[in-house]
Amino acid sequence: MTERRGLRPLLAAAGLAVTVACMYVAVRGVALDDALDALADSDLLWLVPALPVFALAIALRALRWWSLFASAERPPLRWITYALLIGYFFNNILPARAGEAARVIALHKRAATPKAEAVGTVVVERLFDVVALLIVLFASYPWLPELSWLRAAAVFGAVVVTVLLALVVLIVRYDERALRWLLSPLRRVKRAGVAERLEAAAVNATRGLVGLRNPRIALRGMALTIASWTTLGVSYWILTMAFALDMPLVAGMLVTVAINLSLVLPSSPAALGVFEAATVIALRAFDVPQAEALSYALVLHLLNLVPFLLIGAALLGPGALRRRR
Repeated sequence: MTERRGLRPLLAAAGLAVTVACMYVAVRGVALDDALDALADSDLLWLVPALPVFALAIALRALRWWSLFASAERPPLRWITYALLIGYFFNNILPARAGEAARVIALHKRAATPKAEAVGTVVVERLFDVVALLIVLFASYPWLPELSWLRAAAVFGAVVVTVLLALVVLIVRYDERALRWLLSPLRRVKRAGVAERLEAAAVNATRGLVGLRNPRIALRGMALTIASWTTLGVSYWILTMAFALDMPLVAGMLVTVAINLSLVLPSSPAALGVFEAATVIALRAFDVPQAEALSYALVLHLLNLVPFLLIGAALLGPGALRRRR
């Protein structure tokens, strides 16, 4: 417990440092008047068509999470959606992506899903997310301008795919037997129930990794992941019209990839700074002036922030936040 508490200040400091650095990248060389003028000249009515497409992307992500559970053990889709929205809410108000833990807890409370099993599905989600983002990036490559960081993305993708394949081989070959063998020394622990609880948690975690073990679940999960990122990219592209940026559809895809790959960095709540810097860097490839890019990034961030804050507050109800604290 002491070690965990000691890590929290370090993570908070790292997140703050990343946020400050990214904010500097986002606003460097931008005149405040130019950014305000670009924002004033924007037509925010384009949020009207962008929002339902954004909502569809989130619905696909809920369906994706639901699909990654074994068919005999899937929680009801309504509780999956509820827990996912709770997770997005806490990701936007707490640092270090604490919403991932919050949605696991929310799903456990609503559907009695073992926490370790839910964590396993979340791990599979993150792996699928990275692979799907790289697929979207390389599928868009023929229509993209020259990108200096594409080679680095290719190397990163190769490492992720290698790790994923190794994990799949281990899970398929050894499954729960390896975990039972590794945890067998814990049976000697004298404290009642400790070994059994740890072993049960490990077994539940492997059940949560069924998305890597079952080809049908894996293919369906990957297809839904790619569909959700593509739909999100369409929503982001629609919003570019509010600023008359006159960019192709692949610009929305590149913004989606840049933002979500950058979220592996530690940051402050709602990825403040990281979100803006990633958007500005992505739009720089299309020669968008930085003032317009920053204004677009701020509005796009609000699209990713306000709906989840409102829905999360409504789902939690009056006084729920105070009780959870």
